[in-house]
Amino acid sequence: VEEQRARWERKRSRTAKELLETEHKYLEQLDLVITFFVTILKAKGTLKPAVLETIFGPLESIYSASHVLSLHLEKGNLGQGLENFCQNLELYGHYAENLEQANKNLKEQLRKNKSFRRFKKLQETRPQFQDRKLEDLLLLPLQRFHQYKHFLGDLLENTSPDSAEYPKLAKSVKSLSVVSQWVQDIIRKRENSLHLLRVQKLLKGQKTQVLTPGRWYIREGWLLVVPSKGEELKRRMFFLFSDILIATKPCHPLHLLNSNKLACQAVYPLHQCVVDKVFGHTQSQGGLLSLSFPHKTLLLMSSDQEDINDWYRSLTAAVR
Repeated sequence: VEEQRARWERKRSRTAKELLETEHKYLEQLDLVITFFVTILKAKGTLKPAVLETIFGPLESIYSASHVLSLHLEKGNLGQGLENFCQNLELYGHYAENLEQANKNLKEQLRKNKSFRRFKKLQETRPQFQDRKLEDLLLLPLQRFHQYKHFLGDLLENTSPDSAEYPKLAKSVKSLSVVSQWVQDIIRKRENSLHLLRVQKLLKGQKTQVLTPGRWYIREGWLLVVPSKGEELKRRMFFLFSDILIATKPCHPLHLLNSNKLACQAVYPLHQCVVDKVFGHTQSQGGLLSLSFPHKTLLLMSSDQEDINDWYRSLTAAVR
C-alpha cells in the first residue's frame, strides 16, 4: 500500500508540475493577444466595441481565470485552485459557441478595414509572435481546454481516494466533462453545417435542398447502380444523410459553369427504406446491397468489400 501511495504521489507531482509549466506557457500566449491586440485596439478605436467583442469573445475573462489558477498551482493549492477554476469553465463553452462568428467577423474586417489589416500585419511581425498569426492564437483556448481533460483525469487517477483533495478533484473532473460535452456538440454541429454547405455547393442548381435544419451528414462515395433491365452498370456518387440518400452523376466536363459539379439524379427518403445485403457476407470480392423503397428497389454494388460493409452499416444506422 505504501509503495502504491508513493507511486501515485510521484505521478501526481509530475502531472501537477507539467500542468503548471504548460499553464504558464498558455498564459504567455494569451497575453500576446490581450496586450498587442485587445488592449491597443480598445485604446485606438480601430474596431467598433461590438466587433471587438465578437472577434475576441470572453478571452480577457479566460486569461483572468487561468492567471488565478496558476497562482494557486504555484502555492501547491491544487484541489482548491482547480475547484475555483472549474466555476469559470462556462467561459470555454461560450468561447466555442462564438468562434465561428469570430472567424467570420475577423475575415470581414481584414477585407473591409484597411487600418485594421495594416495593424494586424504589423503586430504579427513582432519577435514575440514567432511567426504565429492571430488566427492561430485564437484557437488556443479550445486546444488548452482539451489538455485540461487529460491533466485532471491523470491527477484524479493518481490521488488517493481517502485524500482531502480527492472530492475537490472529482468535482472538477465532473464539471469539466459537462462543459466538454457542450463544446463537443458545438464542434460537431459546426462540422456538420460545413459538410451540408459543401454538398449543397457541389450540386448543380438550387433544386435539391441539402441545407435543412436537423439534418446530419453521414458519408459519401462512389457506388455502382445495377439496373433492373440488363443494361450496363452506372457509376454514381451517393451522399448519405440522417433522413435522405442523394444519387448524383458528374456534369459534362466541357460545361461552361458546371464542369466540376454533380447533377442530382434522385433523392430517396430513408423513413420507409429497408436495407438488405444481397452478397458480401463471405470473403468475396465486394458486395451488393438492396435498398427497398415503397415504389422502387435500388441495387448498389462495389468491388471493395470493406467499402460495401461500411455502407451497409451506415445505411442501416440511418434508417434505424
